[in-house]
Amino acid sequence: MSTEDEPVDQARAVDPAPVPSADPDASPSPGSASARPADLAPSAARRIGRAGSYSKGIARRREILDRAIEVFRDRGADGTSLRRIAQTIGVSHGALLHYFSSREELLVAVYEHAERRRHIGRADGERERSVDVMANAALANLEVPGLVQLYSTLVATSIEAESGPAKKYFTDRFERVRADLERRLREDQASGIVRGDVDPARTAALIVAASDGLQIQWLLEPTIALQESLETFAVLLAP
Repeated sequence: MSTEDEPVDQARAVDPAPVPSADPDASPSPGSASARPADLAPSAARRIGRAGSYSKGIARRREILDRAIEVFRDRGADGTSLRRIAQTIGVSHGALLHYFSSREELLVAVYEHAERRRHIGRADGERERSVDVMANAALANLEVPGLVQLYSTLVATSIEAESGPAKKYFTDRFERVRADLERRLREDQASGIVRGDVDPARTAALIVAASDGLQIQWLLEPTIALQESLETFAVLLAP
């Protein structure tokens, strides 16, 4: 992962409580004033970076992340510096530094924001069976290969680092995803649609591992039958 980040004042990296400040990027912000309640959807993870002091700052931060998702959609962050990312998404370098202390913090926030948007998009749908959760998520990821690449890069970073935004976010995320899947498996066992002789916690960890591993294989070889392979769990876990 690139280490080309520009130096950041260490006092900024502790994510202090917001204080009133001017928007560092004075360019017009089309549509940024319409903050939706849905963007505050429940998430066990802390929002990465600074949220902004006022509604304008919160909307501006969200707009930056929306633009970054579109830029990374096809090819991920591609090792570019924070300054280069700012140029690519059309904001000033100062605007990014106002909300994110480092390149790593920005990239984690981009992934977190993309995942939250996907969660909001399916919040009103029918409840997913436990055996379908990871397959459906993987299928959605196929539409944004750059985010799959970004995810894999950030997970690798979290493993290598002793601390940092990626380490904190993905440690918490894996725990949250496993716990959610374990709960769904227990509910499906009680409903009789998942066999009762498997351990839900171990099975949840296995499904998560299979999903991540298959997505890495898909990045290297797009002909991998990712969705169909994950759907095999529905057959293996059927009563």
